[in-house]
Amino acid sequence: MSANVAVLGAGAWGTALAKVIAEKGTEVVLWSRGDVSPAEINEQHTNTRFLPGVTLPPTLIATTDIEEAVSGREFLILAAPSMYLLDLIKRILIVPSIREGETAIGVITKGFLPGARGPRLILETLEDYLPGFYHHSLVYIAGPSHAEEVSRGKITGLVAASENAKNSIRFRYLLKSKRLFVFSSLDVRGVQVAAAAKNVIAIAFGMLDAMKTGNADMFGDGTESLLLAAGLNEIQTLGMAMGATHPETFTSISGIGDLDVTCRSVFGRNRRFGREIIEKNILAPFKNLEDLLERISEVGYLPEGVAAAKYVAILAEKHHLKLPVSVGLYQILNREIEPLDFLQNFLNELG
Repeated sequence: MSANVAVLGAGAWGTALAKVIAEKGTEVVLWSRGDVSPAEINEQHTNTRFLPGVTLPPTLIATTDIEEAVSGREFLILAAPSMYLLDLIKRILIVPSIREGETAIGVITKGFLPGARGPRLILETLEDYLPGFYHHSLVYIAGPSHAEEVSRGKITGLVAASENAKNSIRFRYLLKSKRLFVFSSLDVRGVQVAAAAKNVIAIAFGMLDAMKTGNADMFGDGTESLLLAAGLNEIQTLGMAMGATHPETFTSISGIGDLDVTCRSVFGRNRRFGREIIEKNILAPFKNLEDLLERISEVGYLPEGVAAAKYVAILAEKHHLKLPVSVGLYQILNREIEPLDFLQNFLNELG
């Protein structure tokens, strides 16, 4: 394969996908904003901060020069956290291959982005900044996956969603390998909602999982499945309200598949954060959700469901939706209600 590829974001997921592509003989440039040393990647072929124990191929080259990384590439994958995404887009607009629409752009960032009229999906927000060539042509990549597993060659499936079927197929062939399967979807909005909202449910799932230890007479595996099913229903309800086109999106790998792995896997940061709410009282130093978001670096890792909980609560009110798990999680993070009280109230409502 002769494709020329750049990945912006040297975190675990960006590095893992860059590794998969580079292992097929493609030169991949991985841009780091400074939290990962390019020298380590280029000389030692490791990224010990985000993927310890994983050896990277020599065809994967890192840089901190964003223009060098992006210029003239056939494919660009945006892998930075949502809070940094618009800044990156603004920085690459001067690159000729972006300005002329010559580079196909895929996005693996999860979450919502703030807008003047409320939270928005990532692709529609990026389209406001990118040249017209990119309208309805961006590709959103998601699915039940963990960087720790993909980087070690464990069998995984992803979805490449785009209104431009040709671009979806191009990214499918770019990413797929013997152990990474990639499927196409036209339901760009549904896949994006599922990818963002599942992190909210995963925090609630982590709390319940931790509470099972001290409340074995009340909570069990069946309780977790009850929460999982309720969460999936809320994700589908929100997705359809925001313009999802295919209900089956939520019963496929981008819906229930991604939700299940995010809730149950030991690699999940959101599940971990939920557990630490119970086990470590991790919310104690923070006054409310806004305080938590402003000081999120003190957590030591980034649970994307924290910001998503804020946005889902806003969207629920905007669209007049009843989303008791998601809104209840928002209230917990905002220090309005205690976790056990929320879960008991939720279960009482079901009865």
